Amino acid sequence: MNPIRITAISYYNTLPFIYGLTHSGLLAGYELKLEVPSVSARKIISNEAEIGLIPVGALPGINNYHVVSNLCIGADKDVKSVLLLANADLKVIKTIYLDTDSLTSVNLVRILAEKYWKINPQWKSLSELKGKLSQDEGMVLIGDKTFGLANQYPFCYDLAGEWIKYTGLPFVFAVWISRQPLPEEFEKAFQSALSWGVEHREESIIMAVNPHISEKELISYLKNDISYNLDEPKKKGMELFLKYLG
Repeated sequence: MNPIRITAISYYNTLPFIYGLTHSGLLAGYELKLEVPSVSARKIISNEAEIGLIPVGALPGINNYHVVSNLCIGADKDVKSVLLLANADLKVIKTIYLDTDSLTSVNLVRILAEKYWKINPQWKSLSELKGKLSQDEGMVLIGDKTFGLANQYPFCYDLAGEWIKYTGLPFVFAVWISRQPLPEEFEKAFQSALSWGVEHREESIIMAVNPHISEKELISYLKNDISYNLDEPKKKGMELFLKYLG
C-alpha cells in the first residue's frame, strides 16, 4: 500500500502537529510535506495529497471534503501572527497590500473591511509594495514573518482579535481535511498523533528551523496564542466566516 500523503503548513503554529506526527510513534505509513498554506490547499485540490491542513478560506473551492480531526489552528483572542500593519488609523487607509500565502487572511481582512470597519480600500498584492508604506497604506502579513514587526508600526490590527471583537466568536485559520474517507485505523492514529503533539507543545519547538524568536517567546506563542481545539464556538465562528464567503 502506498503511503498516505499529508500536506501541512510550515509555520511555527503547526510545530505541535508536526512533532506529534513525526515523534509520537503513533502514526505509520505516511509521507509528510510542509508548505505555505496556499500550496497545501492546491495539493489537496489536485489530489497530490490525501490529508491536508488547509486554510479555511480555501474550503469553498474544494469539493467533497471531510474534516478529519477535532484539532485546528485557531484563536480565541489576539493571535499575534495575522496582522494588518499601518502608519495611520483604519479610516485613513486607502490601499492595503495582501500577503497571498493564505486565502484565509485575505478573505478575513476583506470581510472585516466591508462588514465591520466600513472602509473600502484598494487591494493590492504584497509583491506590488515598493519600499516602505506611505501614510495612507497598510499591509497584511501572516505567519512567522510577523514576529518583531508589530512595534515597528504605529498601528497594528490583529485580525483574529478584530474578528472576535465584532462577532463574539473565535476564529479558525486552518483545519485538517481529506477528500476521501480514510481507513478508520489510520484516522484514529492520526488524531492520536496530533493530540500527543499538542500535549507536548514545549518540546515541539525543537522542530523549528532557525527560529528568529526566542525559545521563551515561541513556547508562549504555542501555549497562549494559538488555540488548537476545534470546539463548538470555533465551529460556529468558522460557519459564519464561510457564510460571509458565500
